[in-house]
Amino acid sequence: MSPSRSVPTLLVDLGGTNVRFGVANPSREHPLLADSIRRYRVAEHDSLVATARQYLDETGLVVKRAIVAAAGRIVDGETVKVTNNPWAISAHQTAEALGLEHVHLVNDFAAQSMAVTLLHGDDLVDVGPVPRPVVGAEDEQTFAIVGPGTGLGVGGLLVRGGHCSVLQTEGGHAGFAAHTPEDIAILDYLNHKYGRVSNERLICGQGLVNLYDAICHMVGAQPADLKPEDITARAKADSCPLCTRTVETFAGIFGSVAGDLVLTLGAWDGVYLTGGLIPVLLPWLERGRFRERFEAKGRFRDIMEKVPTQAIMNPEPGLLGGAALAVLDSGRPLLPRRESGHAAA
Repeated sequence: MSPSRSVPTLLVDLGGTNVRFGVANPSREHPLLADSIRRYRVAEHDSLVATARQYLDETGLVVKRAIVAAAGRIVDGETVKVTNNPWAISAHQTAEALGLEHVHLVNDFAAQSMAVTLLHGDDLVDVGPVPRPVVGAEDEQTFAIVGPGTGLGVGGLLVRGGHCSVLQTEGGHAGFAAHTPEDIAILDYLNHKYGRVSNERLICGQGLVNLYDAICHMVGAQPADLKPEDITARAKADSCPLCTRTVETFAGIFGSVAGDLVLTLGAWDGVYLTGGLIPVLLPWLERGRFRERFEAKGRFRDIMEKVPTQAIMNPEPGLLGGAALAVLDSGRPLLPRRESGHAAA
């Protein structure tokens, strides 16, 4: 391990609504320091640098490096414009302003993907009957990570010979593929409203509202002015049939999107469901429509039935993934060493 890199590292998980901070100690078995975690509303702060200064002042923590996981496309490893957020980030300028040795800028779903290597026990809930995979148990594994929050994030985790790497994608902006008569009616409604319809138009917080409006239109009902949390609360209370139908439809379409990712990435080893909506939507994901549509891939149904899906219940997967990246940056391996042809004990 490089002594210069095994230093306290500032972790930033920057989304469209919230920015979360934490600190990692890469030399520890559990590198994310649980008591270091803080969350701030993006709309209440001017910039990442100003918010980071406030965080460091409030906690009294001292760091030398930073890993910033941002919900947007990273350009040349140096800059990112966050998709649903007014902040523009420069790695060099952020390091200079905060007096850091280095700032490592990554896509938020690169961090979410790396978090998989540190998840265990109650961090995960199995969705469906397929046994949970062991990350690193095989020389070659490919996993997909997908998650609805403010937007729809998509990433991939590749395990090759005990080493991990990630695919940083903007797969949430891939076009929505309608499969059922209801899907087609929803697509028609949203196409007239938005023009091109991406998966993110349906599978995210605002996607719940879009689906609710479309379903109201389909049945000739006047939609109420609801927020995403209103829709899920009414569905949970079983007080609004249209909200219940909305959440059930969301779960089914999410299953279809997740299944398409398996085919696209070759993620036969498993799919991890993450994002702020997952704990709220878990009961509907477990009730069957998610797996039903996940597996409904025609000639590939047999193999899709064997692909495991797990919901990430850890509340801070972005920071946990940042901690995993800090471990890699320090030179320490994430996965246990394996003997040739045998999984590590």
